[in-house]
Amino acid sequence: MSFTKPSFTGDESREAVLSALGSTDWPAPPAYGYRPSTSAPDLTRDRLSVATNEVVMERAGLAILLAGAALLFLWNLGASGWANAYYSAAAQAGSQSWVAMLFGSFDASNAITVDKTPASLWVMALSARIFGLNAWSILVPQALEGVAAVWLLYLTVRRRVGPMGGLLAGAILALTPVATLMFRFNNPDALLTLLLVAAMYATVRALDAASTRWLVLAGALVGFAFLAKMLQGFLVIPAFASVYLIAAPTSPWRRIWQVGTAALAVVVSAGWWVALVTLWPADARPFIGGSQTNNIWDLILGYNGFGRLTGDEIGRVGGGPGPFSEGAGWLRLFQGELASEVSWLLPAALIAILALLWATRRSPRTSQTRAHVLLWGGWLVLTGLVFSLMQGIFHSYYAVALVPPIAALVAMGAALGWANRDLPSARLGMGVTVAVSAAWAAVLLSRSPSWNPWLTPLVLGVGALASLAIAFLPHLSAAAGPMSRRLLHRATAISAVAVLLAVPAVGSIATAAEAHTGAIPTSQPVARDGGTLGRGQRFAGPGGTINGGVFPFRGGGFGAPGLGQAPVGRPFGGPFAGGRGNLGPAGGGGIGGLLDTGQANPELVAALKANASAYRWVAATTGSNNAAGLQLSSGKPVMAIGGFNGSDPSPTLAEFQAYVARGQIHYNVGGSDAAGFRGTVGGSNSAADIYAWVEANFRSSTIGGVTVYDLTAGLGSSISAS
Repeated sequence: MSFTKPSFTGDESREAVLSALGSTDWPAPPAYGYRPSTSAPDLTRDRLSVATNEVVMERAGLAILLAGAALLFLWNLGASGWANAYYSAAAQAGSQSWVAMLFGSFDASNAITVDKTPASLWVMALSARIFGLNAWSILVPQALEGVAAVWLLYLTVRRRVGPMGGLLAGAILALTPVATLMFRFNNPDALLTLLLVAAMYATVRALDAASTRWLVLAGALVGFAFLAKMLQGFLVIPAFASVYLIAAPTSPWRRIWQVGTAALAVVVSAGWWVALVTLWPADARPFIGGSQTNNIWDLILGYNGFGRLTGDEIGRVGGGPGPFSEGAGWLRLFQGELASEVSWLLPAALIAILALLWATRRSPRTSQTRAHVLLWGGWLVLTGLVFSLMQGIFHSYYAVALVPPIAALVAMGAALGWANRDLPSARLGMGVTVAVSAAWAAVLLSRSPSWNPWLTPLVLGVGALASLAIAFLPHLSAAAGPMSRRLLHRATAISAVAVLLAVPAVGSIATAAEAHTGAIPTSQPVARDGGTLGRGQRFAGPGGTINGGVFPFRGGGFGAPGLGQAPVGRPFGGPFAGGRGNLGPAGGGGIGGLLDTGQANPELVAALKANASAYRWVAATTGSNNAAGLQLSSGKPVMAIGGFNGSDPSPTLAEFQAYVARGQIHYNVGGSDAAGFRGTVGGSNSAADIYAWVEANFRSSTIGGVTVYDLTAGLGSSISAS
């Protein structure tokens, strides 16, 4: 069989390739962009053998990729325990109550919801219903979502640049530290990422043949992504819609009609749940956590919507920019902890966008290669700009949504560049990409000088050799024999890939090797140059403050000692021992806090379980993470006064008094230590009002070193409104 190696952009007709091969099941296009010569004889037994071997190798490579991803995401997963106890407690509630599952309620008695749409909780709650509530049933769904995302990314990229490009894209996704982190954690981002990759696959299939069915599916998947993490799921819509309107191989009016139909699918798949919550009587459902008005639109457009862009998030903790919104600017993705989690190959992806758009500048309107570049590039650029410039609450792990487009663009650039390696421009682009990636990796490693210092000289050395080998590949090939030439090309390709993947791969393995708990997990390595809030950054010592003291609760809340000083109340004695969490060393106890949940005191748990069936809530305490540890340990509903931040007006003082009068709450836990998080922006004072009323009307006692108030003691005689 004879092969030619033409200048290849990937826009050649798949039908022509299949016809030349005489087979309808050949993976198209073949690896490295090779095409069978049009002058070749009819299909022979040797050619069938070559085709079969390549199919077998592709399937073996895919099996290794998916097995490796599964191992990375599942290995020692149970070490993280409840991980984000806030969502674990909500999954527990959903496993006990279908109503709680439907609304995403934090507790099975439906006092308040989490401050997100509940799609990710549905998956975890169903898993807990089937397999029982434990760390594995909570965390495995996210790991499997990660494996599925790797597979779908492989399928999407393979359709344009062949199996080797697909395998490289899948490997980059699996081995980027922030992706490894989030596919081992129970935040909504894992499901969001899977749904967006699935929507991209459906869009690509729609582009192939102007398929309405596939485009509608893409719209439905984007709508469901909204149910995972609200408006973040919609950031891909401008790229998907505009590229389809430009590049779909059909008439203009049909393109417009198809995009309109897909938009309707978005509205239906996202809007049914919003409509249900809006129309359901407010007194028959839980309060909408994160809102100040018990209105789902307040949450969608306010706290989790435009408030994230402007910083005007009513009810968030802290004044001014806050410790979770610093670093906003054009270079945010290249700074601090965020850079070390996601930006290893970001320069390579940006180079790929420019190089591939230039290479396809003369291609027809329907160029599928250019359409793929614009789809992935639009996703990356638009989402990256929103993340960079948003003034509200931002956490570095959000960047997992950038990993699929980075992986796809780098893989497409590598596959198409290698297919055209006889062209000087292709070699120049590949050489520059490898050199820039190696240099950027060294810069990022310099920000964590004590973390695997051997990687810096390795990456710089191999990067320099690979760049030179690519640049002088024709000269080196001319001096080598046929067998040596093949080995040279393979060694060059392997070296280039090693430069791209070495450091993020080590970071991903290190990330998988440690437990992750709390609300703000971080991956390895941890940058030390400022930027977004992370471990070891801008924390005061024992008894100090954080960010000017806007967090006035004591040690244990972050899992670190003495983070801020409470303006009122006693030292924490706490039902929680103050685990390490993800933000600092072992703490000094407390009842949890805003961002972390520790281990509940056994004596207090026993008290909560005693005669628990007589109460709607066995306890009430301020803040969802304070409540989460008690609820997960006891298995009984615990009311989170004020929701996540303790700043939601739920319940009001009058509502709380009514619950107590009816004997529906057993204990108030935490005393003044949980009397509400001060410094909230425009939030409710209900938590502080409730504590003041409890303190004035009930006697305190200590259980397991924790201040508690028995709200059933002296009912009818000691209760007075204030």
